[in-house]
Amino acid sequence: CSHLRLACQTEMKPYYTSKLWWCGITLLGLGEVGNFIAYGFAPVALVAPLGCVSVTGSAFISVLFLEKTMRAADILGGTLTITGTYLLVTFAPNVPQELTARQVQNYLVSWPFLVYSISEIIIFCILLYFYKRKSMKHIMVLLMMVALLASLTVIAVKAVASMITLSAKGKMQLTYPVFYIMIVLMATSCAFQVKFLNQAMHLYEATAVVPINFVFFTTSAIISGVIFYQEFQSAALLSVFMFLFGCLLSFLGVFVIARNKRQEHLQIPFIDCGLIPAKKLTGKIQPDSRSSCYGTLNNEDYSVKSQS
Repeated sequence: CSHLRLACQTEMKPYYTSKLWWCGITLLGLGEVGNFIAYGFAPVALVAPLGCVSVTGSAFISVLFLEKTMRAADILGGTLTITGTYLLVTFAPNVPQELTARQVQNYLVSWPFLVYSISEIIIFCILLYFYKRKSMKHIMVLLMMVALLASLTVIAVKAVASMITLSAKGKMQLTYPVFYIMIVLMATSCAFQVKFLNQAMHLYEATAVVPINFVFFTTSAIISGVIFYQEFQSAALLSVFMFLFGCLLSFLGVFVIARNKRQEHLQIPFIDCGLIPAKKLTGKIQPDSRSSCYGTLNNEDYSVKSQS
């Protein structure tokens, strides 16, 4: 809303001078704080998939505040997402959420997490090799690296949030070195995660990045919660199946909402040259949008034509 209002003004002002923009940033910060606190009270496998609520909320908020058109796909995607969210909340793993520093230390040296972390490092190094040496910046490569880093971020956020919650209740956990190790891990993995995600947003459309990143992030978060915090260790088979079915519905809802949400292009993809002298009424010039020589011959084409 702030950027749209500033764009309509005759005198251009910096966006940071807008009170509405600062209001939005404040609300965004409060939302992230709430998301951080949620990891201290709920399983990772529940908090991570509930990110689909933000995608659904954005679709409906854009209709109210940005005057977007409500599509049938938005209603269908919202219905799928709400249904999936209900299943996620109902069949989420019921495990104790008060994690002490000693428990986090034990989880860090457990053999399932060691195998998982070694496998993750190997996969990340392979992807990084293709990214750096082969200059392979495919959307899957970028978002897989984001997801691998996100799993570490989720593990660290969960540990830090839980230890801060226990410390606030009177059980001091901030004196253990593992607390600060987790803070460093959280900050580092989050910084590199933003770097690769920003590259993906720069190279590809948000309609492709948002749903794929949500699926990859949620999947990696659930796997890390299962392996590191052993959240589904005593869950019934039916609960696990219904929980995964709820995740699937949420994934479908996000894809339906993000599908075909592209910027509007010109309705006429060609230039009508009917009014140009010596041109027939049916003559059209098809411009190449990927070329800087709009509606003209490229230099290479011109030189070839001259030689011929």
